[in-house]
Amino acid sequence: MSNSGTRYLRLIGLVGILFTASALFAAHVNPHALNNSKSKSTKVSESQRTRRRMRHLARARSTNAPATVHHAAGTANRTSLTRVSASNRRHTYHERFFMSSFAEGIAAGDITEGEDPVVRQAAVDALGNMNGTVVAIEPTSGRLLAMVNQKLALASGAQPCSTIKLSVALAALSEGLVSKETEVSLGGRSRMNLTEALAHSNNAYFEALGRQLGFEKVAYYAHQFGLGELAGYDIPSEQLGTYPEEVIPQKLGGVGKMCSFGEGISMTPLQLGAMVSAIANGGTLYYLQHPTTPEEITTFQPRIKRQLDIAPLIPEISGGMAGAVQYGTARRLGLNFNEEEILGKTGTCSHDGTRFGWFASYANTTSGRIVVVVFLEGGRPTFGPKAAEIAGLMYRNLYDHNFFIAGTSRPADTAASRP
Repeated sequence: MSNSGTRYLRLIGLVGILFTASALFAAHVNPHALNNSKSKSTKVSESQRTRRRMRHLARARSTNAPATVHHAAGTANRTSLTRVSASNRRHTYHERFFMSSFAEGIAAGDITEGEDPVVRQAAVDALGNMNGTVVAIEPTSGRLLAMVNQKLALASGAQPCSTIKLSVALAALSEGLVSKETEVSLGGRSRMNLTEALAHSNNAYFEALGRQLGFEKVAYYAHQFGLGELAGYDIPSEQLGTYPEEVIPQKLGGVGKMCSFGEGISMTPLQLGAMVSAIANGGTLYYLQHPTTPEEITTFQPRIKRQLDIAPLIPEISGGMAGAVQYGTARRLGLNFNEEEILGKTGTCSHDGTRFGWFASYANTTSGRIVVVVFLEGGRPTFGPKAAEIAGLMYRNLYDHNFFIAGTSRPADTAASRP
């Protein structure tokens, strides 16, 4: 190519470069400044798109700023960052448990020769590998039909949790303090009657009853219903639950917490079973007896501890106990059984790293009336509704074996026998 042609191509390239630079300059130069011939300097500003992008980046940086700052940062900045961090942090308290909710071989060593084989098998199958005990009682005689994991059932007991509310309800009814329809103020505009308080296990309701009754009356009726004394008659290895001789300190909740959670009280599954049996049979508190041989079954005689004047009061609490199963805290029982009416009360609480789950109930039937107490101990999977679910499995097993059908060979009803 000739020198003139080469110079021509270079000239064309230079023009293109100048054109591109002018276009870029025009995109970022204030046109008013260029048109102003008197301006001594060129004023450069961002385009609208650039300003939007910068604002977006600034917001993103402030949102993602780390919570920690260098020591050179000002006190105000540290305070601000701490506040933002605190507002985004969720404070959640988790109680720690140190006992397992599951166990194997817990029924090993049980004495079973004098128990009802159908009832025992139903209880064993229902409990499964849960860490607990199941006690089944004939309420019209006090005979223990089955006692799975006898080591735990006969131990010194545990905090009764919300099952203590049965005793408190009967005490308040005996004193004429409330009826099943009496509404008690729970603060503000909230009010509740006895039926709903039992069904939903309302703590504020029973704390209010306890404070109105006072410790002396609460303790008197608790002892009348069998708390603080042996429930069994000549049952080897049975230990005694405890009931305090005076009200617990106010810092622990006083008489209110004693009546809502059973704070300061130790109750055994046998004590609870004896009290619920008295509710089921109309007011007779039997000594519980555990036959250990076929001969003891043949010669079995009920032994009455005392007669309780609660027959007129039972209809006042039966609605709440039935409501607990139908729509309240024990409704998980209905997952497995709803062919017969079951009345019961749950309880859930914890102490020293162990969680307790209680459920005491009875089948309100004309044939095969039975009291079932489930007591569980362990960790987070252990609670009252789980105990109710296990009781539902047991009732299902009994029903499938015709336990509630009249004429089926069952332990004799010996309620009319002499004490």
